[in-house]
Amino acid sequence: MTIEEMKQRKQELGYTVADLAQLTGVPRGTLQKIFSGKTRSPRRETIEKITAVLEKKPNIDYQTPPIVSDGGMTYGTGAMAAASPSDVDSDEDSDGVPDNPYGTKKQGEYTVEDYLALPDDKRYELIDGVLYDMASPTGVHQLITGYLYYRLMSCADEHDMPCLPCIAPLDVQLDKDNKTMVQPDVLICCDTSQGVAKRVYGAPDFAAEVLSPSTRRKDIFIKMSKYKDAGVREYWMIDPDKEKVTVILFDEEDDISVYSFDDDIPVSISEGLCSVRFADVRKWMG
Repeated sequence: MTIEEMKQRKQELGYTVADLAQLTGVPRGTLQKIFSGKTRSPRRETIEKITAVLEKKPNIDYQTPPIVSDGGMTYGTGAMAAASPSDVDSDEDSDGVPDNPYGTKKQGEYTVEDYLALPDDKRYELIDGVLYDMASPTGVHQLITGYLYYRLMSCADEHDMPCLPCIAPLDVQLDKDNKTMVQPDVLICCDTSQGVAKRVYGAPDFAAEVLSPSTRRKDIFIKMSKYKDAGVREYWMIDPDKEKVTVILFDEEDDISVYSFDDDIPVSISEGLCSVRFADVRKWMG
């Protein structure tokens, strides 16, 4: 099993680095270096230990209750419930597959209150009661996100548009309920009553996500469906690897267009005033 295959399998199973350390006996620091790419040629014995665990079907107890001790919360010994907050925070590669950060609830039962109580130094999204770990963005991701935000803000300012572009991290309470809180990479709000001081309440008019291997499935399937159902009018999925941008207009019977980075991509909700051409950032992508 290659490193990439192990990373993929780890995500499919929902294991954190702490889980694998417990199950394989391999130190957590060693695992972190392997999955982050810092260790390019791990020892064969280490690879065999990791592979043996990842090839097994997991026996996961999501209902292991927390144990209250003098020091606060400690946790049981299930594969997912074994992680303490510090263990979960150490996992750099689990985005895209839900984990169970505290073991106190089943995935699907978490609320906005649980989300707001998570550590500030770790980013999550909450979708229909499921917590998704968000890995740190790459330089290319940040470059594209920042460029899109800059172009949208410049256009809105130039034409004195009433709509406000915003950039992640900014919480969006998409369904106006207590089960979902997302952070689109870039969004535009044209309804001033939604506010942005603390979070956006309700669906923005425009949302964009920069795809990555760890978030692709979530962005293409889960979040696209959520954005549509919540009332987002326009959704962009930007693929840096293929240099393609998929634009979906939900308010026009799901009209779908695919553009290259060389195209001038119209921002539909601006009614012809704004467009973006990503070829301008290609030279910085490496």
